[in-house]
Amino acid sequence: MDTSEIRDLYDSCERREAAWPYFRRESTDRTTRMISQNGGNSMVCFSRLTAGDADGAIEAELAYFGALGLDFEWKLYSHDAPGDLKERLAAHGFAVGEEEAIMALDLEALPPALMEESPHDLRRVVDDRLFDDFVSLNLEAWPEDRHSEARFEAMRKTLREEGERMSAYVAYVEGRPVCAARIDFPASSPFASLWGAATLEPYRRRGVYTAMLALRAREAIARGYRFLTIDASPMSRPIVARHGFRLLALSNPCDSPGSP
Repeated sequence: MDTSEIRDLYDSCERREAAWPYFRRESTDRTTRMISQNGGNSMVCFSRLTAGDADGAIEAELAYFGALGLDFEWKLYSHDAPGDLKERLAAHGFAVGEEEAIMALDLEALPPALMEESPHDLRRVVDDRLFDDFVSLNLEAWPEDRHSEARFEAMRKTLREEGERMSAYVAYVEGRPVCAARIDFPASSPFASLWGAATLEPYRRRGVYTAMLALRAREAIARGYRFLTIDASPMSRPIVARHGFRLLALSNPCDSPGSP
């Protein structure tokens, strides 16, 4: 499949028909919303707008979430119409966050480097002790994450009650947790999605990130998924690009007015 075909499939499966644990999906003729059921970050994850109706749709979403008493994120993709949607969101008071790269790997063309077993100490999270290491490392890597408490509680519950929906891993060096990562497995999508894998600075450039990437890629293949996706930061984007991930779109989180 070419990149545009993968992007169209991604928009259909991962945005319009998104299914996330502890979120309620609501679809209108112009947007798809994900409403958090546990205090996490609600979101507009898809829009189908034109220059003529975009401002009205933005105002309608602000009114809808305002009536619920919820802050929310509008996740904007570079191919979303109209072409000036980012500027329109900013004009309505949204805070436009840093750009991320939405990238995908066709698992039918897995590069040899991701097929190799790793010498690193990578442990699957199977109990509370390992999960506590997972949480503490994430908090160290992203101390500013304001939704972390609700997200970690949802993850803990998912791992306990719906283990087939998610796997989490921690990498150790000499007994110290140095990298944490997870992979999500939506039930009705060909895309498994990668999250995390922040490696503590003193332990970078040792192959830990790549080892985590390879481990999760092989698990996705074993579970029958066709693609891996990642919201890649500027640091991780060149790493995954070297392993065959293709750019689908650029994305910006746009936080609604008044969000903390």
